Amino acid sequence: MKLRKSLFAGLLTLASTAFLAGTALAADPYPNKPITLVVPFSAGGPTDAVARLIAVPMGKELGQTVIVENTVGAGGTIAATRVARSAPDGYTIFIHHMGMATAPALYKKLNFDPMKDFEYIGQVVDVPMVLLGRKNFPPKDFKELEVYIKANKDKVTLANAGPGAVSQLCGLLFMSREGVELTTVPYKGTGPALTDLLGGQVDLLCDQTTQTVPYIKDGLVKAYGVTTPKRLPALPNIPTLDEQGLKGFEVKVWHGMYVSKGTPPAVVAKINKALNVALNDPEVKARLAESNIEIVPPAKRTPNGLKEHLEAEINKWGPVIRKAGAYAD
Repeated sequence: MKLRKSLFAGLLTLASTAFLAGTALAADPYPNKPITLVVPFSAGGPTDAVARLIAVPMGKELGQTVIVENTVGAGGTIAATRVARSAPDGYTIFIHHMGMATAPALYKKLNFDPMKDFEYIGQVVDVPMVLLGRKNFPPKDFKELEVYIKANKDKVTLANAGPGAVSQLCGLLFMSREGVELTTVPYKGTGPALTDLLGGQVDLLCDQTTQTVPYIKDGLVKAYGVTTPKRLPALPNIPTLDEQGLKGFEVKVWHGMYVSKGTPPAVVAKINKALNVALNDPEVKARLAESNIEIVPPAKRTPNGLKEHLEAEINKWGPVIRKAGAYAD
């Protein structure tokens, strides 16, 4: 009899413990602690600036602090690997630019698969680019530039920010479309590359509008064309490369947001909602516009919108990178 009472009491205790645990879980849905937003580049860069701008309104919507953490190295692949291997609970979020699409071709050995190791939150913003020339470069416009580079391809220098940088990829695509091999000059970042372009040490550079618009407006560099399908409000008089003959030429420093594979759909949906709330915030809109950064349309700010765009970009850039043999490792 005593044994039966003891067993019954034990079962009651286990049942009570399970009930309380279940109640606690129900009372503390995601998120119930701070969230980390991983940025694969150093503080102060364009991706970091976007992350820090949207982190605050996202945190308000989620009811938790969103902490921006910079995990740099290897063109963003170190950070991507870290997030891919993180717990699938939504507490480690990743923001990365188009490097997610170019990494499979740029790196012969990659510790993650962009199409298999992540859940997609949505696209975030696009940063347009401009094909620039030094102030005293002979070609006056794009048509003259095309003639000039084909006649002087061994003498023309094309700067970039190093292997895997978007400026390098833009240059590779430009050379591929024009059918020329120019002398490329890699730098440790677009900052020093732009400095040398301003100083006349290099001839051409493909760079983001976030730092080039003032120099273009002041006439310190020549702008041969923007890399977007439509002209930019900040540079209405600069034609697109597409309208000048390079049909379909488009290079934007697009950004997407990810979490590790297996993160519950309900958690993905909450993060996606927070992202959209942040991008609809008037202050966020105003500050991004000041930097010539474009918020993507709502249809792209979805998990499927990001997944489809990522796959299309992998298919676009893979052949260009492999043809050039531009490997980062």
